[in-house]
Amino acid sequence: MSIRITPLTDPAHGAHSRRLAWLASDADDNPVGTAFLRLFDGGQAHLAELTLQVHPVERLKGVGSRLLDTAVSAARDNTRRCVVAQAGAGSPGDRFLPACGFRKVLNLRYSRLPLADADLPFLAEIIERPHSGYRLASWQGTVPDDLARTFADSRRAMDDMPMEDTDHGTTTWDVDRVRAAAKAIEQRGDHLHTVVAVDTSNGSIAGFTELVVPGGGTGDARHYGTGVLPEHRGHGLGRWMKAESIRQAHGRYPDLGGLLTDTADSNTHMQRISGSLGYLPTHTTLQYQLDL
Repeated sequence: MSIRITPLTDPAHGAHSRRLAWLASDADDNPVGTAFLRLFDGGQAHLAELTLQVHPVERLKGVGSRLLDTAVSAARDNTRRCVVAQAGAGSPGDRFLPACGFRKVLNLRYSRLPLADADLPFLAEIIERPHSGYRLASWQGTVPDDLARTFADSRRAMDDMPMEDTDHGTTTWDVDRVRAAAKAIEQRGDHLHTVVAVDTSNGSIAGFTELVVPGGGTGDARHYGTGVLPEHRGHGLGRWMKAESIRQAHGRYPDLGGLLTDTADSNTHMQRISGSLGYLPTHTTLQYQLDL
């Protein structure tokens, strides 16, 4: 099969990452596959994230291999140490990636809470239970100016999240970066909702949870992360914040179908929190890594 790989201009450049893109076409100029390579900066400048798709009827004809070779070459040219990619368990990608030298480094377990099934009295009990020394706060969109600095500092709560064998690194956050992330979500038409636990002794943020709701308020929203700073763990703040996030979503978006979350298999603590709030497992995705 004659395959042509064409570089594309991808507008999805952010302030802290950029994305390369390629289109694979057959001899008749029919598109048969795509590849996107996200290049990060900050504490993840060693990493490239690959998304590769081949039309089902064109698989096993060398399209995926050509796209992969192109993307890996670009990762090397950009001095990346590794390339990561995800595939559903049992999917064609789950067979393709290890055959191309990738090794499995992470199991991600996805769960969903049907919003109509949320136990509101139970959530209210969790939310209203006193957490001595802490209070909840929340906002939609960009962090308020008076909390911006401490919110950026609180992002290190994710630095030690279980990532199994992934060479993930850490993301370097500052005020500009958290504002840019919120702006990117707004520009694509979605809604970012953040709930935080505030240390009442000094007004600093001890932990946060983020939820991104589709712009139309229908379908499923997705949790982008829940983290508590190490020095504030053991007080039930993660469950407290997530319960408030669920309650707010239920009240603000009556047509929303559910809330999605993904958690590493090794992150048993967060799995227990989600399970206690009514989230049910849906599927597993595997993360693969190619060391360059």
